[in-house]
Amino acid sequence: MSGRKLTLTPEGILLAYRHGIFPMADERSGEVLWFRPDPRAIIPLDGFHISRSLARTLRRGLFEIRVDTDFEGVMRACADRPEGTWISERFVEVYGALYRAGEAHSVEAWREGQLVGGTYGLALGGAFMAESMFHRETDASKVALAALVGRLRERRFILLDVQYVTPHLESLGAVEITRREYELKLERALGLSCRFA
Repeated sequence: MSGRKLTLTPEGILLAYRHGIFPMADERSGEVLWFRPDPRAIIPLDGFHISRSLARTLRRGLFEIRVDTDFEGVMRACADRPEGTWISERFVEVYGALYRAGEAHSVEAWREGQLVGGTYGLALGGAFMAESMFHRETDASKVALAALVGRLRERRFILLDVQYVTPHLESLGAVEITRREYELKLERALGLSCRFA
């Protein structure tokens, strides 16, 4: 990628992710910053952890899972946080363009006709780069993430990138790997032709 400038455009985001880089907006200034962390967090698709309480929720079928029916709604819900967000209006615009191009996707949890949880990200080859998630009801984001993992397994994806480990993601099986390990996994994943939608 030597000599190529990253830009917050659909093309720039795809280029960045193919090289293990992702953007976030500074919450105060709105400036776009680019990250390539070491270590990097992933959820191994065979290591997703379903707790007893989540298993009960899944069995009860409280939520209807939908895919790509309200991508912008999921993004805006992820951005709606009292502590602030890195998801600026420009991010909504650019990722919306990626969604319309079939590169970005949302997995949504609905209840009684209302969007109550979800996650979104990019699908490239056999990799899915999860950007953010939200919930308005208990376990709704976890149910959406479980549905995402199930879909990725079914469609033979091999990499679920979650960028950084948080206590929430760690409880679901997220682990940290070195940048080099991540780049090797990414290279292998990008060589696959998996269909998310």
